Amino acid sequence: MRIKALACAAALCALASGGAFAFDAASDPAPAGAASAAPGGAGARTARSLECSQKADAKNLHGKPRKHFMSECKHGG
Repeated sequence: MRIKALACAAALCALASGGAFAFDAASDPAPAGAASAAPGGAGARTARSLECSQKADAKNLHGKPRKHFMSECKHGG
């Protein structure tokens, strides 16, 4: 009987602390390690990248050929 009470108490603590973590995550929309969407951030696409992507679309490139073309295009090749 005592083990059941201990297990229930542990489960209750786990549920209670899970709610606290969920609240913290909801209050902080952008964690410190997240990529920003601001210009110059890791998630931003340059005009050059978009232009090369449009050219690759026009040539109907997919997969490895597209990746190669994009690399050459973006680096001035």
